Amino acid sequence: MSLPLVVILAAVVLSALLGVLAGRRQPKNLEAWTVGGRRFGVVLIWLLMAGEVYTTFTFLGASGWAYSKGGPAFYILIYGTLAYTISFFLLPVIWRLGKAHGLHTQSDFFLHRYRSRALSVFVALVGVAAIIPYLQLQLKGLGLIVEAASGHSVSSGAAIVVSFLLTSAFVYSSGIRGSAWVAVVKDVLMLVTVIVVGFGVPSAYFGGVGEMFRALHAAHPGHLTIPGTTGTMDVGWVMSTVLLTGAGFYMWPHLFASAFTARDAVTIKRNAVIMPLYQIPIVLVFFVGFTALLAIPGLRDGDLAFLEVVRATYPPWFMGLVGAAGAVTAMVPASILVLYASTLVSKNVYVPVFDPGASDRKVMTLSRAMVLVITALGLLFAVLLPNALVDLLLIGYDGVSQLFPAVVLGLLWPRLGARAAGAGIVTGLAVVVTLVFGGHDPFLGMNAGFVALVANFAVTVAAGLATRREVPT
Repeated sequence: MSLPLVVILAAVVLSALLGVLAGRRQPKNLEAWTVGGRRFGVVLIWLLMAGEVYTTFTFLGASGWAYSKGGPAFYILIYGTLAYTISFFLLPVIWRLGKAHGLHTQSDFFLHRYRSRALSVFVALVGVAAIIPYLQLQLKGLGLIVEAASGHSVSSGAAIVVSFLLTSAFVYSSGIRGSAWVAVVKDVLMLVTVIVVGFGVPSAYFGGVGEMFRALHAAHPGHLTIPGTTGTMDVGWVMSTVLLTGAGFYMWPHLFASAFTARDAVTIKRNAVIMPLYQIPIVLVFFVGFTALLAIPGLRDGDLAFLEVVRATYPPWFMGLVGAAGAVTAMVPASILVLYASTLVSKNVYVPVFDPGASDRKVMTLSRAMVLVITALGLLFAVLLPNALVDLLLIGYDGVSQLFPAVVLGLLWPRLGARAAGAGIVTGLAVVVTLVFGGHDPFLGMNAGFVALVANFAVTVAAGLATRREVPT
């Protein structure tokens, strides 16, 4: 076994073992498994949310966009901060409802607020449909990172299978608490790797970050401006995408439900204040992508820029550290995605449709069993059909963002009913599918998902005014 492979394997196994041990003393019930008993403090919930947010995209996608697209990549820095600002006001209210009424999932919130099982099941199906391609993306990224970091001594498929089986083991045994504790390892590895590479690579090739930017401007004068190397990602696209992704950020089922794990509402607010600090590592990843454009021009796949420039700059053992960081960075969000997809399918789809009187113990058993099913589906798509869900992934973020009007207006407007909220969501999803699959994204220079969100708001408000049906909250 090569040294990089030993480092990667050790990190993956130790992380999984920590995840399994994390749930040793917690009660074996749905409350503990899905929301950690609502006892997470500032540090643990910060690490958990960061573990959900900073995925393989941190290594591959951000550097790839910096390498191949240039200026439009900076939207990534903006929308995260906007999302954290929204969470300061939105998530504490959601947490209070969750605490008062024993909510575990996003669909539980919709069921409580709108008193509609049909809407709750529909929201759960939308969430699962978005989660599965997102999960497949994490697995594919994990395979690419481990295969490249190990010098191709282990195949992408083997890396995915081993890592994901270990991930499903600690999800099955420990639930959300296991994911939170593995996030500690993930954050340490990721931060060390990104800091060393983010400052080290520009220094190795140009003597520092400032000289790197001067060289980049001289070689590619328009690269750092909008629309960069693209012809469609102009100012209108950037601004509409920032608004869409900022609003839709916490509409992902796993991010929405993570608010329920907090000890109190103050913890949520403190987390919103410190989460923007995690934008700093993304800036360092941009440095790597910009340096790679100058040092290794002509890559066919810009998403490999981070790995290729590290391979050309550092010794093999450090590539092992990068592979370990990348693998664990994929395992944490993958574990949370599996957890909440399993819970949504069992609690919010199967039970209300087929077994409305199921006890919490039975729901817990079903949810843990679904971990194995979701794991099998994820492995099937990631190993055998790696590109089968690309089209679904394109509309995943656009799709979950269409839940935003129903959540926000549902909290602010007591008279808004389920039919109005559902009409808005269906309208938004229909516009997204029509524009994206019809090849009209961007549409009039704007992100198609943002256009759909505007239509969604308009239909929700119009239908709400037309029905004016009071709903208890």
